[in-house]
Amino acid sequence: MITASLKNTRIAPRKVRIVADMIRGKSVVDAKIILSLASRKARHPIADLIDSAVANASHNFKIGPEGLIVKEIRVDQGFVMKRSMPVSRGSAHPIAKRTSHINIILAVAETPIKKAKAKKVKAK
Repeated sequence: MITASLKNTRIAPRKVRIVADMIRGKSVVDAKIILSLASRKARHPIADLIDSAVANASHNFKIGPEGLIVKEIRVDQGFVMKRSMPVSRGSAHPIAKRTSHINIILAVAETPIKKAKAKKVKAK
């Protein structure tokens, strides 16, 4: 299993999960194409994370990106920075600046094995 992780990304987890759902189960080549066409801010850190995982695969296991699929991508909540916005009459509204932890697991794609049909020989 080839893994890579990204901690404390300053994007809310619910926004990162939208992009993560688009590439889950796809091949790495297809995932890169999908991310290049996505219009979300979260596509940049996820694309960098896939590049890191592919680099891990080629360095540690000598596997190219063509034979890899995104087996699992998990987005968890990181720490929350608590801020406040001043409003009228000396009050303040709370603001939660959320962060994300992103973990990706790549696996080698299992190609379906084509079975050769056995020819039936008629006995004479």
